[in-house]
Amino acid sequence: MPHPEELVPSRVWFQRKLHVRPPSGSFPDIRERFRGTPVPLGEGVRGIPREVLVRREGDAWSIQENVGHLGDLESLWAARLEQFGQGIDRLQAADLENRATHEAGHNKTVLEDLLSRFRRGRTSLVERLDLLRTGALSRTALHPRLGQPMTVVDHCFFIAEHDDHHMATIGRLIRGSRARS
Repeated sequence: MPHPEELVPSRVWFQRKLHVRPPSGSFPDIRERFRGTPVPLGEGVRGIPREVLVRREGDAWSIQENVGHLGDLESLWAARLEQFGQGIDRLQAADLENRATHEAGHNKTVLEDLLSRFRRGRTSLVERLDLLRTGALSRTALHPRLGQPMTVVDHCFFIAEHDDHHMATIGRLIRGSRARS
């Protein structure tokens, strides 16, 4: 019998809206949530055979490409944090075609290198957050795709949700490969 989450098609990330506006007091919890993402990501994919890690189903990214994509976006998240600190009104737009991920050749890279790159980027991001002054947490800037103002706390929640989206995708790909075995 299929797992309940597999009965509902995965929503495309770009169709999602940020419906929950976390209170500023939840910032430490949200920061810890995405600070910790590299650990379950690494534990979830280590030991998976390489042929499973790099297998693509149609145009969908492989497990390894999903891991690489998380690392690809760390520079965008960091740039946006810098913009909050500078008081800029509109955040940098993401490349909605994900050219960096499509062109990176993540399937030709050693998995541990992708995990390490993501871990380094995320550590740097958290260190930048720790340097933000309290006033910067409440500043708002317009998110270009969502068309809504965000605070740093909202942005961190958005990052954590994006991480979870790809972690869920990776989990589905792993379970799908086991079902085929």
